[in-house]
Amino acid sequence: MSAAGPRRVLVLNGPNLGRLGSREPDVYGSTSYAGLVERCTELGRELGLEVEVRETNDEGEMIRWLHEAADASLPVVLNPAAFTHYSYGMRDAAAQRTAPLIEVHISNPHAREEFRHTSVVAAVASGTIAGFGIGSYELALRALAGDRPQD
Repeated sequence: MSAAGPRRVLVLNGPNLGRLGSREPDVYGSTSYAGLVERCTELGRELGLEVEVRETNDEGEMIRWLHEAADASLPVVLNPAAFTHYSYGMRDAAAQRTAPLIEVHISNPHAREEFRHTSVVAAVASGTIAGFGIGSYELALRALAGDRPQD
């Protein structure tokens, strides 16, 4: 943590993620969206990060949030959800990043339906973490904080 305070990080979630806990728990687990917010903000505090978690079903709102992050040089943990596979507008907004952007997925998209195998975001992200449940977010926050194993 710097003298100016914790580093601010946006955790941005796309469509249907507000329904975590009730939406296909066999795929997305039993943690609720409120549980996700709590885990991300608590881990952020431990890592010296000020984590703000948001969720939207609106593509335009997601694009505006990515512009906000780019303008303020804020790191982003992004779960684009269904936008992953087709939102070129969101991809173009993510490409404008001025700080690290880590794409996350709760499930492993490559182990699911074929249409989920392509991410339009991956090529402009700093990295992608998928398939670790809610732990995908935790791994991304640790990476942003520089808290990762040494080679």
